[in-house]
Amino acid sequence: MPALQTLALHAPSVAAAVAYTGALTLDRTVAVVGTLTADELIQDNSNLAKLSRAAEIASLVDSDTRTHVVVSASELIGLIPVLRELAQNKRSVVVHVPISSADDITDVLAVRDSGCAVLRSATAQQAVDFSLVASLSAQKLGVPFIHCFANTSGAVDVQAYEPVADNADIVAFLKSEKDESEEGNVENVSAADAAYAVVAQAMTLFDTSYSPVTYVGAADAALVYATFGSELSAETLGAAGAVQISLYRPLSVQAVVAVLPQSATRLVALEQVVRQPTAWGPLLFDLATVLHSHEWEAQEDRARPIILDAVSAASPTEFSAAQLAQVTKHAEELNSPAHFDPAAIAGITTSNTLAEDVAGLSVDEQKKRVESIPYGQLLRDLFKQRLHVANAAESRSIWGDAGQVGSTPEFGFGQLAAAERERTRLVQAVTDVLRDVSVPLSKALHTALNQWLGSKDDAAVASHALADEINALLDAETTSSLDAVRRLRGHFARQSSWLVGADEWAYDLGSSGVHHVISSGLNVNMLVLDTAQYPFAATDKNGTRKKDVGLYAMNYGTAYVASVAVYASYTQVLQALAEADAFPGPSVVVAYLPHAGGVFGGNYSPIEVLQQSKLAVDSGAWPLYRWDPTKADSARFQLDSERLRRSLEDFLQRENVLAAIGHSEPKLSGIRASVEGKIGERLARKARGDVDTLLGGLGGPPLLVLFASDNGNAEETARRVARQGRRRGLDVRCMSMDEFDVEELPFEKTVVVSVSTAGQGEIPSNGREFWKALQAASINLNATQFAVFGLGDSHYWPRAEDAIFYNKPARDIDRKLSELGGARLVDVGLGDDQDADGWETGFADFEQRLWAALNIDVVAGAGVEEEAPGRTDEENKVISNFLRGSISQAIADTSCGYVDEWDGKLLKFHGTYMQDDRDLRAERMSRGEEKAFSFMIRVRLPGGVATPAQWLAMDKLADEYGNQTMKITTRQTFQLHGVLKRDLRETMRGINRGLMDTIAACGDVNRNVVASANPLQAHLQPEVVQLATDISRHLLPSTSAYHEIWLDDKMVAGSAEQTSPVADYEPLYGPAYLPRKYKIAIAIPPENDVDVVAYDLGFIAILDAEQQNILGYNVMIGGGMGMTHNNRKTYPRLATCLGYVPKDKAIAVSEKVMLVQRDHGDRTNRKHARLKYTVDDYGMDWWRQQVEARLGFAFEAERPYKFTHNGDRYGWVKSTPGLNNFTMFVQNGRVANFPDGKPVKAALAELARVHTGNFRLTCNAHLIVADVKDEDVPKISALLARHGLDNLDYSALRLHSMACAALPTCGLAMAESERYLPSLIDLLDKIIDEAGLRQNAIVIRMTGCPNGCARPYNAEIAFVGKAPGAYNLYLGGSHSGERLNKIYRETVTEEQILEVLAPIIKQYAVERMEDEHFGDFVIRAGIIKETREGKDFHEV
Repeated sequence: MPALQTLALHAPSVAAAVAYTGALTLDRTVAVVGTLTADELIQDNSNLAKLSRAAEIASLVDSDTRTHVVVSASELIGLIPVLRELAQNKRSVVVHVPISSADDITDVLAVRDSGCAVLRSATAQQAVDFSLVASLSAQKLGVPFIHCFANTSGAVDVQAYEPVADNADIVAFLKSEKDESEEGNVENVSAADAAYAVVAQAMTLFDTSYSPVTYVGAADAALVYATFGSELSAETLGAAGAVQISLYRPLSVQAVVAVLPQSATRLVALEQVVRQPTAWGPLLFDLATVLHSHEWEAQEDRARPIILDAVSAASPTEFSAAQLAQVTKHAEELNSPAHFDPAAIAGITTSNTLAEDVAGLSVDEQKKRVESIPYGQLLRDLFKQRLHVANAAESRSIWGDAGQVGSTPEFGFGQLAAAERERTRLVQAVTDVLRDVSVPLSKALHTALNQWLGSKDDAAVASHALADEINALLDAETTSSLDAVRRLRGHFARQSSWLVGADEWAYDLGSSGVHHVISSGLNVNMLVLDTAQYPFAATDKNGTRKKDVGLYAMNYGTAYVASVAVYASYTQVLQALAEADAFPGPSVVVAYLPHAGGVFGGNYSPIEVLQQSKLAVDSGAWPLYRWDPTKADSARFQLDSERLRRSLEDFLQRENVLAAIGHSEPKLSGIRASVEGKIGERLARKARGDVDTLLGGLGGPPLLVLFASDNGNAEETARRVARQGRRRGLDVRCMSMDEFDVEELPFEKTVVVSVSTAGQGEIPSNGREFWKALQAASINLNATQFAVFGLGDSHYWPRAEDAIFYNKPARDIDRKLSELGGARLVDVGLGDDQDADGWETGFADFEQRLWAALNIDVVAGAGVEEEAPGRTDEENKVISNFLRGSISQAIADTSCGYVDEWDGKLLKFHGTYMQDDRDLRAERMSRGEEKAFSFMIRVRLPGGVATPAQWLAMDKLADEYGNQTMKITTRQTFQLHGVLKRDLRETMRGINRGLMDTIAACGDVNRNVVASANPLQAHLQPEVVQLATDISRHLLPSTSAYHEIWLDDKMVAGSAEQTSPVADYEPLYGPAYLPRKYKIAIAIPPENDVDVVAYDLGFIAILDAEQQNILGYNVMIGGGMGMTHNNRKTYPRLATCLGYVPKDKAIAVSEKVMLVQRDHGDRTNRKHARLKYTVDDYGMDWWRQQVEARLGFAFEAERPYKFTHNGDRYGWVKSTPGLNNFTMFVQNGRVANFPDGKPVKAALAELARVHTGNFRLTCNAHLIVADVKDEDVPKISALLARHGLDNLDYSALRLHSMACAALPTCGLAMAESERYLPSLIDLLDKIIDEAGLRQNAIVIRMTGCPNGCARPYNAEIAFVGKAPGAYNLYLGGSHSGERLNKIYRETVTEEQILEVLAPIIKQYAVERMEDEHFGDFVIRAGIIKETREGKDFHEV
């Protein structure tokens, strides 16, 4: 065999030699972290990359590059998640770790269960050779390697190698066939042996004889040492022997058994470990596995040696022959498993002391601490000086003195909650100082405070080092303005806050306060030590049922949860603790520590703990897992139990076979094929249910909860029942009715159904297929008990004959289940919106009867607080990391077309809503497909002004990624519909390339600022458009999340607004942003084309006497359209005047009004969170005082103005000299190539290609072709005429109509709107023509739900959808948009609409006064009562 070509290498260190081998011999990219290696040998080599932080290694997870990384051992623990991902993704990465102390060895062993192979070199030459072995083996196995080696303090001379890319031996090695078991999970036993073979083969490439596992010493040794990579000579060992393990992971049991002499009676793990959290070292665990393995048992008549653990900070190579002889003699005297300190026996001085030494603990107390709570040292090792444990556990160090500090979580929780409040005050104090430009701060302090404020929750940034730096800078300042900061200076460093307790807490979750901590939302971590012995008992000695704390915490949906066992997977414990610390909310880590006497009981035996842990984990009784609610669904739950996961994979493989049977099309005749297909599908579903049950650890009686809900209320009641059921120990499944197969009902013991009422007594859309199947089913439910709850409105259909529709779905389902033989647990529950608390009243009664009928006791401490919901909208914003959430991961997931609820809410801030095509919903669900999800994107376009190039950009995006249409919205901007998730990012980038953006177009922030587009006032429009732009820019969120997610943080010149220089800090909004959306409009009297008083904040321009210049603005606050049907606590409101301000104060006013709402708006009830309710709650005088105090000046008295019109001015209008505007009617704002032959979209694209002015979008969803030069008017007119776009021969009623998008995409729509209003106007036009009113403008608007997107409540005639084909009819709004209308008829159909309106319109034609508008007439004539204010809206 040709040898590798060698060369002599003089290297400044072993690490440098290893780096040289990777970069030049192997031609790999070598990433060197920090200054670990003297890289002058390869400084000119392009393969060398410098990394400033070890965390940057994470980029290798998604890379196919075969990279080498040189990193210090101290970085490894923080890299555990990265190492696991490298292993899962089968990356051929080699991580080289120089080691020079016992601390370094300890850190390497801490990541032994990361899934990476672990190889150790004992000499400098081995380090060079094994770096080649690791790289070649990693490439062949598809497994990352950790290669650790002893690093010298000085230069070394080693034998290096020429580049090996073309070496025949290397090529042959990589091309040789490999067994399938060589790939995959390195923890699998057969895979370990195969990996051993590959590494052993790679080692044969060298002249030196190497082996992954070797034996040295006496052939008949009775005492044998086992070491991790250290070389002991036969002379040093004397009569003893040594098994020296270089390839530690995967450990080949067969190889160890093969080299261990038959004569061995004692096997000693000689370990170099410090900061040991367990009484036994890691190598001993592996030796115990070897001695109890199948390979060992297969050897007949071979006695099992006594296993001993010799642990110290001394390296095995430090022992002389005489010293090791002393250790051998001591070990030979031990006749049962034991552990001891060999360095102490040999008289070697080491630094193996625990941190408690400084606290004055004795050695015995230290040992007790380590033995009784191994997790305590892990916490200290991970978090060091950041660690804060707030309650007692026994030690006199961080744990506090027993008897002096409380041990219940409330005691510690009170401490931690107080610390959180203090830190919040510090944040506010720092924010105030940075905002106050009058505070004299040094540049260094200003920079440091900005850095801290932007990353205060990042432990790597908000460290003690930064805190010390800030405190030193504070001491150098003399200003008293910093006193508040100085008082709170102890909270600069981010602590890792923990509560530690035993499993007694799990027996009474209420009185123990566990659920208070979990539901608090605070960044507090709980470590619960479970001492139960395997096999587990369901109750304690008093018969009290033990609760699953982990499952209980997961039910809240806002806590990080992990289940760990330090004696089973040390690495998994470290990863779970680190993830819990990093999680921005409550975390629960349930840690297994079996002991009959409890955590602090006497007679504690580590070997007993080891045995119990292994039994419990290997059997699956104690699953190791991690659950992070912030991650995508597919990554949320991670099962870490290796053996259990392999068993589940086998099980799932069988389940996949069953699924294949269900989905295949066997050549069977007729009904047999159908039946067998259904059976296969059912078996597959059952298998998936079994897996869910196994993973969830559920063991109580089963409960199936089904719901059908259009607006979410029925789903909420179902999930409440599910939460209560889980807390009562039931095995609960909760899903929509259409997700469940009716044929499986007979196998369900208990079923609870919650269903709302849609339309005319109809089942909601996600329950219709279930209802159809139930009606046709021939099943026997004799073994099934059921209960049904319905939600409806007893006054929804006001006619007596329509009373049958009240809660009809619930009553129908209840009747059908009874007819099929089901046992009714309780009479059907009826929730009525007319009750004082709405459906809550009926649900409270139903729930009480349900649990009584099931005879299930309530868990201690439950009750009202137990009903705490999962994550709230406010919590979602706070933990989103400034609007990031998991959006990047969600849009990258191509396995589905949707995002989860919480990312969906965050996406609104980025300008997009998730929707689905409701026309296709039932059909797709019947085929078992997900909904036809897509996304609406709204552009932020202040003032509604767009260039022709921007119009064409939107037109192109609509064709490429949308549904080939554009929508001009009532928010004076563009909307695209039908964008698929996979196209979101490219669409956003396309919008930005068009010098537009979408940030803050939706969400709880200031949204698109609208301004008058009236062409008759064109000389004033540049000023109000500029004001709209300036306000929009001033109130823009500062987060960089928008650019990171959509633009890859690479800006297009002039595109989306730049964020503030302080990353991830919101100086105006704070981390929770606003309670609800904030809308601003600017109007120029006498035109109210924006409906200025329908907004949270309105500016009404006050002009000079010549009507040529804007002097200032009347400031209006408290407008808003949204409400909820039959909820009188919700109502539309028109804005009220705060006073007048000069025009240069408008931006300041917009900010200060927003800040008052930010600080005082309702954040507990989103239906009461709009600014209009805050105005009514506090009153205008209070508001005026609050805003003036923030402004620093008082409002002047309101100045007179008058609105006469609120529609658009159609046709050609001469604006400024030399320029003209054409206002075009675009029905309901839809720009499309319509099937009736009107190619509106194509025509407008053609227009944009020749137009030299601008386009202005109006708040009435129409379009102004603006700034057409006099000489271009004939050309533009001809183009408009050619495409029929100049046709204004519509009734004034149609020209003043407006509808929202509604069905099929809006998830809130209860009825049609955009697709229906045009045909309704066709019918109304006949009445209008008969009355001679074709040219008389009447403002008419329609929405598909009561949220008011088309501003229906100040229209003269309005229709608000209530059910398919049914609307509430409102009359009496003012023509100028300054008065609310009032309900005239409830739930009217088309026939009834025409029947009701015809006589009123004819009466108006005959009896109206001169210039009297329709809205004024119906009030004067007594047809409808005037609405004087929002709170008066529901009074009829």
